[in-house]
Amino acid sequence: MGNIDLSGRVAIVTGAGGGLGRAHALLLAQRGAKVVVNDLGEAAHAVVDEIHAAGGQARAAQCSVADAEAVQAMVAATRADWGRIDILVNNAGILRDKSFAKMSMDDFRLVLEVHLMGAAHCTHAVWDTMREQHYGRIVMTTSCSGLYGNFGQANYAAAKMGLVGLMQTLGIEGAKHDIRVNCLAPTGKTRMMEGILPDAQLSKFKPELVSPAVLALVSEQAPNRAILSAGAGGFELVQLTMTQGIALGEAATAEAILSQWSTLADRSDALVPETGFDQARHELRKSGFQIEA
Repeated sequence: MGNIDLSGRVAIVTGAGGGLGRAHALLLAQRGAKVVVNDLGEAAHAVVDEIHAAGGQARAAQCSVADAEAVQAMVAATRADWGRIDILVNNAGILRDKSFAKMSMDDFRLVLEVHLMGAAHCTHAVWDTMREQHYGRIVMTTSCSGLYGNFGQANYAAAKMGLVGLMQTLGIEGAKHDIRVNCLAPTGKTRMMEGILPDAQLSKFKPELVSPAVLALVSEQAPNRAILSAGAGGFELVQLTMTQGIALGEAATAEAILSQWSTLADRSDALVPETGFDQARHELRKSGFQIEA
């Protein structure tokens, strides 16, 4: 495979004033994309200056992704200036970590507003443009906290798993327009990670080692509906699987479920459903119904 060339492509990267977003923006610009660097503060302009100094094209867009009107204005300005939008990397996020017992619902809601609703606002704003172009690449930033859980991050985990569901459905809806939607589960040395890992370990998780995963997910050859994890130069695919399970039929009881839990939990020949209805198909087959493929 030849080098990925993003010349002629227009990308929006949210939360790109530092950390992972900055690394993503710099790499996309290095590969030829015109990049909108979104963030709240002046850091967005510093990243734009870096891209310009390296011979790339970029513009800053200072707004919160939680502000739907501001997001629409950012997208409209991008399209007016550059004529199209090919790539959206939903990276913006915040933390409000506390155990659930000590967490206020305001902090729970705020994290969902930025991570989940922010990504929804940005994606909704570019969706019609990508449909008209019959081309689009969208990356949602999920997290191991959402996929597997993490103490003190109920709000963050709920938002990050919500992004997986959003990705799955949009990947289905966008496929006929060549809009491919994927998730990135990154581990990067950012302000959000400080204090979570010892410095010696944290130093291995350079943001620049995550960004190649983003480049792969926004390329013309990108997959659709993948969850790609990345950190310290390692990359893995995360899959949501379903066990073969058990068939109890009309005699189903809670006691029978619990008594056969080890069989139910057996991961041998686990399934990876393509759509939500595949669960129902599997259950019907186990009940003796013949289901057409």
